[in-house]
Amino acid sequence: MPRKRIPVVAGWFTEDGPDEEFRLLGTRCPLCSSVFFPRQDGFCRNPGCTGGEPVEVPLSRRGTVWSYTDGRYRPPAPYPCDPDMPWEPYTLVAVELAAERMVVLGQAAPGVGVADLAVGMTVEVVPGVLGTESGDGTDDGTVWTAWHWRPVDTGLRDGAR
Repeated sequence: MPRKRIPVVAGWFTEDGPDEEFRLLGTRCPLCSSVFFPRQDGFCRNPGCTGGEPVEVPLSRRGTVWSYTDGRYRPPAPYPCDPDMPWEPYTLVAVELAAERMVVLGQAAPGVGVADLAVGMTVEVVPGVLGTESGDGTDDGTVWTAWHWRPVDTGLRDGAR
């Protein structure tokens, strides 16, 4: 039986479809047009808006690296992290989304380290896996899904961006 795929946080990204259709999901206020991620259901977080019921919107697939760092600690909740399991450092990336002009944090795709990134570089959001759990004998376990940031080949070479 295949592993069960569960998003680390439900409703924050698309879960089905090909990689090129993968998107983070936010909400937009119909009155002031403010966009929020993580999503804001129920009311507008803009203090200057009397608001309306926010509607779900897919966010930009691409953005520019705003900042990045090595994560040399076990990630906090909601990320699954068994203290008895081996753990490896990861690269954390803050990305300013192209259209929304907001900064979204996430891990870099596997194999992408700080040496592969630069402030201002174009990256795109892709589906990712944060961890797996073994099954209890009745299934093959669980895959915890999230999003990752992956550099986009812009065709420029020698560090030019």
